[in-house]
Amino acid sequence: MKEKILEKATSLFLNLGFKSVTMDDLANELGISKKTIYTHYENKTKLIEESTSFLFQHISNGIDCICVEQKNPIVELYEIKKFVMMSLKDEKSSPQYQLQKYYPKIYKSLKQKQFELMQGCIIDNLERGLGLGIYRKNINIHFVSRIYFSGIITIKDDDLFPIDKFSRTTLLDEYLEYHLRGIVTPKGRKILNEIINSNQS
Repeated sequence: MKEKILEKATSLFLNLGFKSVTMDDLANELGISKKTIYTHYENKTKLIEESTSFLFQHISNGIDCICVEQKNPIVELYEIKKFVMMSLKDEKSSPQYQLQKYYPKIYKSLKQKQFELMQGCIIDNLERGLGLGIYRKNINIHFVSRIYFSGIITIKDDDLFPIDKFSRTTLLDEYLEYHLRGIVTPKGRKILNEIINSNQS
């Protein structure tokens, strides 16, 4: 039952937001009493903490599986983007924004874990891209990896990118293209254009 509650809560939080979903909503969705939820999770904050950890672990494992395949680095970034978007269900409610606003401690801890995961992944991606001649040799890997992470976090800020004006899928697509066009060589640009054209057809 604990796992069932966690999975349903995670789905609701992603679709409706961490602040919006109440324990009553969750109990109704599952057809159980609030008391049953509280036997497994002492309060909503604890449930949110476990929910974000559960989701992070799922995404982390998925990214690891993609990275192990050692695909072309540009292709790899698009594969990761696709997997993350599927996992986050297009984030209709900007859950990260609500998490930052209403549960700052959980947000800070999650952001640190995301940073550590992405740094390893992006630095490896950049190094392989340099080796293959598809990324420019004069890029500062540690700067680019951090600015990439910073951008991923920033495009989820509802004040800067209101959800009614910017769809999350389009934002991520445009940001990924923006990132790659700044670092690719002519050889890399050809691969990037092929991916973009195939996604549009």
